[in-house]
Order: sequence, then structure tokens, then C-alpha cells
Amino acid sequence: MTAGQQRVIVVDAANVVGSRPDGWWRDRVGAARRLLARLAELQERLGDATEVVVVLEGAARRAVQGPDEPELGLLRVVLADGSGDDTIAAVAAELTGREPVPDVTVVTADRGLRQRTEPTGAVSEGPTWLLNQLTPNGTG
Repeated sequence: MTAGQQRVIVVDAANVVGSRPDGWWRDRVGAARRLLARLAELQERLGDATEVVVVLEGAARRAVQGPDEPELGLLRVVLADGSGDDTIAAVAAELTGREPVPDVTVVTADRGLRQRTEPTGAVSEGPTWLLNQLTPNGTG
């Protein structure tokens, strides 16, 4: 995060992708790539004052490998070695431990993950909040 950034959005990619029954389970890598492309566009629109961090786990980790890898721009991708929730909780704790402390928003509908990240000072939003941010007119 650069000196001018005051907000960080941490995305639970599995939770966001899984929030809509659009057949994502047939192509987890493709679904993750589509989300990454949309998040990269969001990062570009938000500019330097906001950092978007997306955590990929399991098969979705392959979304950033190979010839179909989306252009990520300034989007930060974190690959979870094990549990995506553990990685997201660690990222939120690391971010809220910085000085100055940025506003950290964790995007997930996972109640347990929310309970783990909110004590760090992060706030939580559900996938619908993020999906509404992914298009310039706010229609998800």
C-alpha cells in the first residue's frame, strides 16, 4: 500500500464467486478469472486511495497461471496455501496492524470469518455489496 492509500478491500473470492448460482462450480478457474478481471477494473476506477486484495484458494489459484490469466493491473492477489479463511484473517490482521491504520473492509458472507476479522478493526460487507461496486453504474 502506498502512502496515499487509506482504504483496503479484502475479497474472499470463493465466497463472492459462490454467492451467485451461475454455474461457477463447473469451471472454478474460469469463474475466478472473471472475478479477477472485474476486480482489476474496480481497482483501476478506485485509483491509488484504495487497494483491492483478493484471496484465492484451492483450484481457483490456477486463475493466475497460464495463457488465459487476466490483466491484473494494480490488483493484489494472495494465494492461500491452505485455508482461505486463515489467509484472509491473517491479511486483515496485517493490514490493521499498519501505521497509519487503513480502513479495511473484508468482503465475505462467512459469519465465522467475520467474527475472526472484525476484532482486528476490519469491517465486513457481503458479496452483494462488492458485486454492486463492480460496475460503474452499481448494478453488479
